[in-house]
Amino acid sequence: MTDIGFVRSDFVEPRPAPSPTSGPMVWMKKNLFATPLDSVLTVLGLAFLAWIIPPLWGFFFGNAVGPGGTVEECRMENAGACWAYIAAEMEFFIYGFYPATEFWRPNIVFGLGALLLIPLLIPKVPFKRTNAVLILLVYPVLSYILLAGGMFGLRPVPTEMWGGLLVTLILSVVGITLSFPLGIILALGRQSQLPIIKTVCVMFIELIRAVPLITILFMASVMLPLFMPQGMTVDKFLRALVGVTLFTSAYVAEVVRGGLQAIPRGQYEAAAALGLGYWKRMWFIILPQALKHVIPGIVNNFIALFKDTSLVYIVGMRDLLEAVKTKNDAAIEWQSANTATTGYIFAAMVFWVFCFGMSRYSIYMENRLNTGYKR
Repeated sequence: MTDIGFVRSDFVEPRPAPSPTSGPMVWMKKNLFATPLDSVLTVLGLAFLAWIIPPLWGFFFGNAVGPGGTVEECRMENAGACWAYIAAEMEFFIYGFYPATEFWRPNIVFGLGALLLIPLLIPKVPFKRTNAVLILLVYPVLSYILLAGGMFGLRPVPTEMWGGLLVTLILSVVGITLSFPLGIILALGRQSQLPIIKTVCVMFIELIRAVPLITILFMASVMLPLFMPQGMTVDKFLRALVGVTLFTSAYVAEVVRGGLQAIPRGQYEAAAALGLGYWKRMWFIILPQALKHVIPGIVNNFIALFKDTSLVYIVGMRDLLEAVKTKNDAAIEWQSANTATTGYIFAAMVFWVFCFGMSRYSIYMENRLNTGYKR
């Protein structure tokens, strides 16, 4: 038998360790310096950051005047952002001309809204139906009684005195709450087999989408009183609320219609084969699938609605941005080189926080509801 065994008589030279496949250096080489062009762009980007970050840091933090500062510090030559001005005028930015002795009323509205909305947005919290009824039916009535007053011994506060973040949140929350179901009804009506319903919905949607929001607000402010009976007036805040809601509902209707058209025809036929009526087919089979597909588009309209509330100045309402502008023009004692800029930056930060929050929540809902389509 041939011996095929082999015993090595000398040591093998050590070989170099394999190249790492993970870590910061590997990531940088793969994403920042993979090609010569990537390397050039990375260097230019770092140079741009090195040029822009120091002055921004100095304006926002390094040379900024904190909440406890004075106007003299804000007027210094090298002073940055005047956060002391924001802290001093924060009440006006939140409540507008709402009486200071009645701030507890909008505070209760803010607190109740948060207590009802947060559990509704968390999927695992129970009693969703009760929570929805409270926030859609009970909360608006209670909020109006608290804010407007005139009953139960509460001091009347006309809507002309409302302003700031209070107006922005009310317009956006009520507009979103009302425009969503109205948009769904318009989308279903546009696909209806009844010519009258379809024609009315198509005319409404196309008319609203053909004009800018500022035109609708202007018409609601100027033209609506002309169609009311003599001696009867409509509150300016209500005019703005109706205009914003109708405008957003038309866009939501088109987004929902796109979701309805994306559903395969077999889903409609399968729902009909089960013996379900029209509304049950839509409620249990079609709409849940359609709305899941169009979450990004719907949230995009809601974000646009939140930002478009700044246009209500056309009807004399002072939202957050208009409150900042009004205070910038009126606060003579706080006039400095950076006071107005700081006010507008504060308003932009508030808008960004709310819009970014809605965007992140929509991504969370997409990931949670998209389990059946993951690859």
